[in-house]
Amino acid sequence: MRSASLPHRMTLLVLREANQPVKQIQVSKPFVIAVPIVALLSISGLIVSLQLQSENTISRLEETLKLQNLKFEAVVTDRNQAIERLQSQVISLSGQSKALMDRMERVSELEAELQKFIDKYGSQSDSGRLSSLSWSESLGRGGEFIAVYDQEIEGLAQDTRDDFLEISAMLDEIEKSLPATLQKAKQTEYSISGTPSEWPTLSTRLTSNFGYRTDPFTGKAAFHAGIDIAGKVGDPIYAAAAGKVIAAENNHSRGKYIIIQHPNGLQSWYMHLNEIQVSEGETVKKGQTIAKLGNTGRSTGPHLHFEIVKGDKKVNPLSYLQ
Repeated sequence: MRSASLPHRMTLLVLREANQPVKQIQVSKPFVIAVPIVALLSISGLIVSLQLQSENTISRLEETLKLQNLKFEAVVTDRNQAIERLQSQVISLSGQSKALMDRMERVSELEAELQKFIDKYGSQSDSGRLSSLSWSESLGRGGEFIAVYDQEIEGLAQDTRDDFLEISAMLDEIEKSLPATLQKAKQTEYSISGTPSEWPTLSTRLTSNFGYRTDPFTGKAAFHAGIDIAGKVGDPIYAAAAGKVIAAENNHSRGKYIIIQHPNGLQSWYMHLNEIQVSEGETVKKGQTIAKLGNTGRSTGPHLHFEIVKGDKKVNPLSYLQ
């Protein structure tokens, strides 16, 4: 029986140190075969486990990547929408800017007209001058650098829109007030230029004053309704104020004469002229040459008889003349 079981057992020799005897271990043959199989199965199980774990890891990574891609696409979409909104806002602001620039040009034109009045009738010093609105990028610019972040852009766009609204409201007020101011200035200019204060001749020598006097032809007391200014025949006669010529005629007493209508019911009369250089209905400026001094009509020698009429009343011209 023992000899029959020997083929089913195997002897393992264990070699130890040189001075130690060899140790023999007898094991069954199935055990020797089972050990490699068990080891192989263990390794296979480990490999399968690692593979499953790797697949799970890859699956989790894929899910993570998908989520990140979705988030990135959402961010890109939001960014694109924000860019589109900003583009629309920029286009809108650009249109508003163009409209504001056009309005500023109109305001500048009104300002220029007002400045002409100030230059003509105002102070000669620079303190009275107006400042023109303008824009030029060619001039010096500067300032510290302050970064603008993406999340601030929409806020800045809103602030810019608010600024445009404020500027637009300001221009509304300016456009309303400037024409009225300009109209007042023009009325003032018309009133000033229409006041007969310009001396009408080169000569300033009076030969007869306003009021009662002895008539040079009859020797009797008479009322003299103006002033007589001596001069030479042909000397220029100037309009004492701006106005409209309502008479440019000739008669026996006044000789050749001109009557100019001015604002505020004032008239200036020019008599004994040698030559008339304006026509009835013509508008004349203050200081414009309108005639030549003469000796026509009821006159004893070359001179200008000058009168000022206020309403229907003749007044002393020296109260108006400079």
